[in-house]
Amino acid sequence: MEYSFTIRKAVKSDSADILEILRNSFAQYVKNSGITLPLEAMLDDIPAIERDIETMDVFIAHMDGMPVGTVRVAAQRGAPAQLTKLGVVTGFHNIGIGKSLMNLVDKVILAKGATSLELYTASKNKGLMRFYYGLGFYVDSTSKDRGYIRALMRKDY
Repeated sequence: MEYSFTIRKAVKSDSADILEILRNSFAQYVKNSGITLPLEAMLDDIPAIERDIETMDVFIAHMDGMPVGTVRVAAQRGAPAQLTKLGVVTGFHNIGIGKSLMNLVDKVILAKGATSLELYTASKNKGLMRFYYGLGFYVDSTSKDRGYIRALMRKDY
């Protein structure tokens, strides 16, 4: 194995792989965050992923041919961009896949002229909070609207 990864824009035929990445990564997210409720991301299905591929920037990462990460972002000029459903398969954390996906998102946002990037994450998930702080995000606000404390993370451009 070479242990190299690539990231490319997703196409509809990637939808099943993206679904598996999300199910794996969000199961770990729920566990690490102490969440007992089902998350919207875990209820995703192939038609929803295909719709997002048509309307958003969706990327997929592969390591030695295996799908290991994904991210979705919606961006438009002069407005905050929205990042949804960043996931990296358990066992492939801390090797640069998530950071590389986020670096690509930065380039997309800058090219599209968005003013900032927003995302939500569980504020009790220390690893993810550190990850996002390390990428230049800050906590804009918190909410309990989904039954757990979510931090609205923001990065200005």
